[in-house]
Amino acid sequence: MTGGIHHITLITRKVQANVDFYAGFLGLRLVKRTGGYEDATQLHLLYGDASGNPGSLITFLVWEDGSPGRVGYGQPSEISLAIAPDSIGFWLTRALQFNIATSGPAQEFGEPVLRLHDPDGVIVKLVGTHAVEGGDLWVGGDIPASHAIKRIRGATILTEKPQETCTFLADYFSYISGEQTETITRMVSASGDCIDVRDATGFWGSAPGTGTIDHIAFRAADIPTVTATYDRLVARGMTATAMHDRKYFHSIYVREPSGTLLEMATDGPGMLIDETPEKLGTRLFIPPHFAEETENLKVILPQFGLPKEERFIYRELPFIHRVYMPEITFGQTLILLHGSGGNETSLMPFASKVAPHATLIGLRGRSTEEGSARWFRRFGPLSFDQKDIRSEAEALAAFIEGAVEAYDLNLQRTTLLGYSNGANIIAAMMQLHPGIVRNAVLLRATKVLEETPKADLLETKVLAITGDHDLFGAHAPALEAELCGAGADITVKAVSADHEIGPHDIDAVKQWLTP
Repeated sequence: MTGGIHHITLITRKVQANVDFYAGFLGLRLVKRTGGYEDATQLHLLYGDASGNPGSLITFLVWEDGSPGRVGYGQPSEISLAIAPDSIGFWLTRALQFNIATSGPAQEFGEPVLRLHDPDGVIVKLVGTHAVEGGDLWVGGDIPASHAIKRIRGATILTEKPQETCTFLADYFSYISGEQTETITRMVSASGDCIDVRDATGFWGSAPGTGTIDHIAFRAADIPTVTATYDRLVARGMTATAMHDRKYFHSIYVREPSGTLLEMATDGPGMLIDETPEKLGTRLFIPPHFAEETENLKVILPQFGLPKEERFIYRELPFIHRVYMPEITFGQTLILLHGSGGNETSLMPFASKVAPHATLIGLRGRSTEEGSARWFRRFGPLSFDQKDIRSEAEALAAFIEGAVEAYDLNLQRTTLLGYSNGANIIAAMMQLHPGIVRNAVLLRATKVLEETPKADLLETKVLAITGDHDLFGAHAPALEAELCGAGADITVKAVSADHEIGPHDIDAVKQWLTP
């Protein structure tokens, strides 16, 4: 059996900060960028050595602007990367230069250790050691080969059942018990890497989310080895998943007795199956079972720049938002507001079809209802919280004013496009804060303000699209009349649809946006 760690997978909240830390500061190579195999709307980044060899891979599920998790038992708590013992001083100096939170150096199991915190707060240890040796070092950045990260040194698992966890690692992944402290048992593989099993009795339990380590994967020589391990697990009553084809490896998943998710993954086919060594990590790959959604996913997945590449700089504004920059842009911007239960990416595929060369800025509503994002609270299907509407309309107006300065927007070439609840808050904001919006597309909007202030919308163009058999469509004319009465240049169009939006809406919006 091929021993040791194959990869470690974590969850990050901000892709650009993650890339800057792991590819920029640590100098790892980005060896693969894909859509997730379970959820292709989730970006998956893989870092490693020059060839992306097993044992060097640190991977991230990108939950952009997702909720933080909680580190606790039933989960790994830190990762460690191997460097040369005499490189500790180099990395301490580098951490100070990059303003990276650092503690140490300190001695752990006879090795010098420098503790860092990545942008999500995950502990990353740099360990000076000869226990593992690097293979194909990546020296593409500004870090000399003598100080480059060699490969994964190990990880720490928090467990309430330390003896059972150690036995599990020994039985199924061929780790053997090594040195011990009062709370930690070091389990060592044939390849020299280690899992520190820490007794976390009395700790709180873990919760998934950003800033946590999702799982540790161990190496297997081939598919028959994985299959044999799976058969042993099932025979002993363990709940293991069936074989997954991840294109770059085949694997199974299982939880050890205290709940930490572990994976067994084959060494092959490897990261070079679909890219040459020179181009490794430069293309976005969408899993084949999501191939029909490729164009939509390219718009939904967050963009980022590698070190020294251009990147979009996000600013702090009242709403969580996502920006998509097309390869060719002509200065047009669409600000997108989703319907109930949507998020900042929901309307991006729609918007990219109506304006392929526009910059897209998708916003996430701040009110929630049974866990679903909305723009303001409602008391019933047609009864809305008037105070919340006015408060969120004011925040939306502040967002637009801030975005004009932060992102150099031209309001004459900026269109607010909203669907359902998102369209309703746009209409309310235009009436409560006239003069900010020059162009608006309202998809399935209805009247939500009970008291409408006088507003001057003479400089505002509006396209209002209703579905001819939308149950809420009967309430749209009242809003349209108010906007028209305020002086807006409004175009009203009915399409053959219900409350959902589709191809007829795309055609109508595209035609309206075209000069």
